[in-house]
Amino acid sequence: MVIDSVRQMTVEEYLAFELESEFKHEYIDGEIYPMTGGTLHHAAIMANASGELRQRLKGRNCMVFSSEMRVGVSPTRYVYPDLSVVCGAPATDHNTLTLLNPTLVAEVTSPTSEDYDRAAKRTYYQALPSLQIYLVIDQHEALVEAYLRHEGGWLLREYSDLDAVVPLPPLGCDLPLAEIYADIYFDAAEASSAAE
Repeated sequence: MVIDSVRQMTVEEYLAFELESEFKHEYIDGEIYPMTGGTLHHAAIMANASGELRQRLKGRNCMVFSSEMRVGVSPTRYVYPDLSVVCGAPATDHNTLTLLNPTLVAEVTSPTSEDYDRAAKRTYYQALPSLQIYLVIDQHEALVEAYLRHEGGWLLREYSDLDAVVPLPPLGCDLPLAEIYADIYFDAAEASSAAE
């Protein structure tokens, strides 16, 4: 299938195209957007957070998914979070390629997605009835923005100290910043002192 220059598709065309495509694309109200590659920090932070969550959720009937798992945030919007967690039975589309009921989603910021992650994409995720936690993890400094669903809306808490721990009550665990940012050095001085 060839994408025209406007990149307009129906949902059905998008889902068929995505099955054949070598690269991932998000779909927002008829338009598709290619997913770009990440930096070394981006990839390491994703792996750290996913691995730590997997360890902490063992035996709790929760599954952790990588950025390969597409999430349907509405009938006309499909996105790929950097990681997602579902507790309880996962609800998916008929071919199990789209998760419909994440409990937690997380995005690691990049220069091209930072504003989108903190604004429009946050709104998409927060409209999901199943979602209890949305994490925005900065890749340029130790900073995690945790949006937690509570009665009547969402509560935002920011964590910026490597000794801080992000509580995740709906999952029954927490997530230490020291683990999210393990082996991540934000400047040359930090990297050289770690190598000594």
